Formats: sequence, C-alpha cells, structure tokens
Amino acid sequence: MKAPAFDSHLHLTDSRFDEDRRDVLARARADGVGEMVTVATNPTDARAALELAEREERIWATAGLHPHEALDYSDGVLDELRRLAGRERVVAIGETGLDFHYENAPRSGQIESFLAQMELAGELGLPVVVHSRDADRETADLIRRFEGRVCGVLHCFTGGEQLLEAGLSAGWYISFSGIVTFAAEVAERVAGVPDDRLLIETDSPYLAPVPRRGRRNEPAFLTFTCARVAELRGRGAEEIAELTRGNARELYGLPGAPQEQP
Repeated sequence: MKAPAFDSHLHLTDSRFDEDRRDVLARARADGVGEMVTVATNPTDARAALELAEREERIWATAGLHPHEALDYSDGVLDELRRLAGRERVVAIGETGLDFHYENAPRSGQIESFLAQMELAGELGLPVVVHSRDADRETADLIRRFEGRVCGVLHCFTGGEQLLEAGLSAGWYISFSGIVTFAAEVAERVAGVPDDRLLIETDSPYLAPVPRRGRRNEPAFLTFTCARVAELRGRGAEEIAELTRGNARELYGLPGAPQEQP
C-alpha cells in the first residue's frame, strides 16, 4: 500500500507495546501507516497518550473513560478529562460508550459516564469516540439525543442496521477494524457506509486481522484491513487508504496534510 494511511483508533500506550514501541512505529511507517490516534481508556491512560502524542509529530491522543471502567466515573474524573482535552494534541473525547456484553460496570453507570462525556464533547466542540457492544438501541438513542451537537465515530463497528442508520443519519463516521477480515456479518456492513463517513483502524493491540489473527495487533497490520475493505467496496487499496486518511483528518479536525509523506 503506497498511499499514506491513517490508523484512526489504536492503543499505543498498552503495556504490550512497552518493550518495542519504537520498532512498532517504525514498522507502521515503513508500511505506509504514518498517522495515528492513540485512544485513552481512563485519565491515567490519557496522560500517557498525550505524552506520547507530544513526542511524536504524527500521533494524536484522546481523553476519555471506557465503559469497562465506568465504575470509576466521578465529577473529578470528568474535570480531569476536561483539563486534558484542552491540550493541543488531544483531538477527541473517548473512548466512551456502552458495553452490555461484558458488563464490567453496571449499565446505569455506563450510561451516566457516556452521557457526561457526550455533554463534554459538545461543550468543547470535540468529536467523540464510541465503543458499543450489544447495546445498539441505547447507543442509537444517545446519538439521536445529541444530533446536531456532537459528531463522532462508532469505532470497531460490529452493530446492526439500527445503529448504523442512527450513526449515519446524525453525520457520524463508521470505523472498521480487522474484524472485517474474519466476520462475514461485519463485512456485510462495509458497503452501506458512504465514502465520506468511512474509517479504518487496527484497535491495536487487539483484533489482529487475517493473516495475522492470533498475534498481537499493531498499526502496520492496518494494510490488511484496508485491503479487505477495498475488496468489499470494489476499489483499490490505495484509494481506500487515501479516502479514509482524509476522513480521519476531517473527523479529528487536523490541519492540512503535511508536506512530507511517510
């Protein structure tokens, strides 16, 4: 893949990258994946993501509280996210959302945390990065509630038609991960996303695509997801890389493309 690509969602601060993070980034850039947003799951992670983004020119960060960690939600946590979101290299609120599959936190607590972070995104004029699993109806309801006030991305999309329609109707972006390389029901959704709403991601270190499934995922593997999305849309991989890169820059409010290409 020669066209520069943008990994719109990954977790570079994860401990599984501690031993070889620089090599991971070098491999990604060698494969044309030159820009990334490293997504936070709690304030501590957000501080680490920000520190990384402030060192690396083409990496940006988010600030958010993952639904798995919604038990930790408080006014103090929200204030810390607000403070971090004021930094230049923080480009979104999240990862927030709802996960009714694992339910690591009570549903009521997840909804409270998600609602507060949507309000924060609207207050700050930032997009929101949303995780939704087995919670299509509730997530769709909140997207509609904030329509016109908050834009965002349904990351690692695995939802049904109801959630897809709610997101697209509200002008949101839909991001596909390596799951499209091994799950037919997710691959079927790819064709239904307009060109200007489409994103790709690795969600590294999770969800490595075929043919790397079962390994630790990393941003260089975005090329496999890009190729599969291109195949599903009847397009070339370079075209999809260029298209989704532009969409990621638009979502995250980034300046024009840098002069130097990876």
